[in-house]
Amino acid sequence: MIRKITGLCILAALSAAFVGSAQGRTAWLDEYDYSSVSIGWGTIHKNRSIENNPLTIAGKVYERGIGTHAMSEFVFRLDSQAERFTALVGVDDEIAASPNGRVRASVEFIVLGDGKELFNSGVMKSGMSAKAIDVNLRGVKQLRLITSDAGDGIDYDHADWVMARIEYAGERPELAQPLRAKPYILTPKPGPEPRITGPKVFGARPGNPFLFTLTATGDRPMRFAVAGLPDGLTLDPESGQITGTVKNQGHYKTIVTATNAKGTAQRELRIVIGDAIALTPPMGWNSWNCWGCAVDDQKVRQSAKAMVDTGLINHGWTYINIDDCWMRKRGTDDPVIGEPVRDENGFILPNAKFPDMKGLTDYIHDLGLKAGIYIGPGPTTCQGYEASWQHEQLDAQQFAEWGFDYLKYDWCGYSSVSGNQTLEDLQRPYRLMGGILRQIGRDIVFSLCQYGWGEVWKWGKEVGGQCWRTTGDITDSWSSMAGIGFGQADLYPYAGPGHWNDPDMLVVGKVGWGPNLRDSRLTPDEQYTHISLWCLLSAPLLIGCPIEQMDEFTLNLLTNDEVLEVNQDPLGKQARRVKDADQIQVWAKEMEDGSLAVGIFNMNAYLAKSGSIDWQTLGLQHNEQRRVRDLWRQKDLGIYTARLEAGDVPPHGVLLVRLFPQ
Repeated sequence: MIRKITGLCILAALSAAFVGSAQGRTAWLDEYDYSSVSIGWGTIHKNRSIENNPLTIAGKVYERGIGTHAMSEFVFRLDSQAERFTALVGVDDEIAASPNGRVRASVEFIVLGDGKELFNSGVMKSGMSAKAIDVNLRGVKQLRLITSDAGDGIDYDHADWVMARIEYAGERPELAQPLRAKPYILTPKPGPEPRITGPKVFGARPGNPFLFTLTATGDRPMRFAVAGLPDGLTLDPESGQITGTVKNQGHYKTIVTATNAKGTAQRELRIVIGDAIALTPPMGWNSWNCWGCAVDDQKVRQSAKAMVDTGLINHGWTYINIDDCWMRKRGTDDPVIGEPVRDENGFILPNAKFPDMKGLTDYIHDLGLKAGIYIGPGPTTCQGYEASWQHEQLDAQQFAEWGFDYLKYDWCGYSSVSGNQTLEDLQRPYRLMGGILRQIGRDIVFSLCQYGWGEVWKWGKEVGGQCWRTTGDITDSWSSMAGIGFGQADLYPYAGPGHWNDPDMLVVGKVGWGPNLRDSRLTPDEQYTHISLWCLLSAPLLIGCPIEQMDEFTLNLLTNDEVLEVNQDPLGKQARRVKDADQIQVWAKEMEDGSLAVGIFNMNAYLAKSGSIDWQTLGLQHNEQRRVRDLWRQKDLGIYTARLEAGDVPPHGVLLVRLFPQ
């Protein structure tokens, strides 16, 4: 009882202090400009929640404060002139329990003074009463206010700092702004001579249609040749397209040759005919992050054509994937109310924006690319369009007849028919569709999208998946990208050829979720980190911007063959985190040739940090010599023994190197 009374007294005293006029100088958090500060989702509104509602915690409305979203961090320079920081913190009431009764959102509020923890709220969830903060800032030079995801991802983490203020003497505390460099290009353009790119291994099932396009950089025209193709396959030497059907299982080692006026290049390509497809992570484009429901046939064709015209195809980019909103809605004006969503035989019908699906996939295939489609297992998709519930066989058959090569299968509307969402419930729709796709007579990469529920990485392969989302949706903020990407550290045992952890699509270039687009909010250094980390993770690489609108920086970011080779390495190992200290993370990935790809990441948004790393941390022998190559700059750094001294890594930036045995 004494503790309860004491807590109530503190809250009452704080509330009284907030309402009354403070003596001395006071800087309220809602008086600062947070437009340059990265948060996990949404936009900060002064004196409003992240969704622009009144600030409300456990039923009580507060007139002042800021609504933010995990992960977020606000850094104030105090210069030892502040006296006190006070606030109330909690999860905003706009986050209620989910339909299945599970409590959504879990947030931790942390206050650091010169790196020392002054306050930690512990894990707070929606519905919990606000917790009071009252910390002494005398002598503190830097104040950091951190909103953490409490270790379980950022989904629904709407967090409020209300009635929050800094009492100070002297100069007003300054909100530090993260460093944001202008876009800068690290990678030199490919030379005129041929250089074969793309995966070094490709899998297909016996008897199914085979399509693989050989790719290479260098001047055009260029001709391709392949020695050792299995029976049933033919090569178009000008386009590099290998097509046909292979009846017999087997491993076939072929030698690919690319020739132009500047020279000739050769490389081995292993063709594996058997049970496994997607032996390297899929690389391509998805319509959602740029066009959302504004997607249509023309926009898809534009990005397919641009993938060829920009030369992305020459670096191994393959898939053109349509996301949600290509179907019809029940009872909607499309173009007349009541128009059927399926034909008389039960086959799904596209809406008016996609008048000829077979013609669209033929167009994509003729370019040497592959086509992807989206649907969900429930009655409706995420956006309320017709989905596959009780029509799974017909939909899979239709996708195969249209000529699609990739299926994203998104949970969303299935919640209405899924029961209690036990592990069996979570697996059921994917097991059903996975089994159908195996028998459909076409190789269709099966991408499970259910946000990592039920530890899908442990059973995604078992139900027929080639890749599976491990998280909620990504957004173009450091908090979201880094929270998702660096949160993959424990998942490395579950990735490998034919089965990949998917931390969601790339948020570089112009994004906006349709139809209005803007430049990614990630800084250039954060975009280098994004691509480096996804490649180390052996993650599917799906571009989320309109390819035809790419600027030079974004195109350069996506066409570094030495970086992409880390992603496409045939060994298929996912990198492990080998260091996480002093705001530096180091990730290392074993490569098929015995080399080691290493990413040294600076987690600090304000300061450059040393990129040095010792061999022991990387699991190498102390006296082992390694040739170190900077992959973004495509430049050798020298021969090193025992330790790499690599200079500083920029804020939120990366040094991506490859250590070759010497």
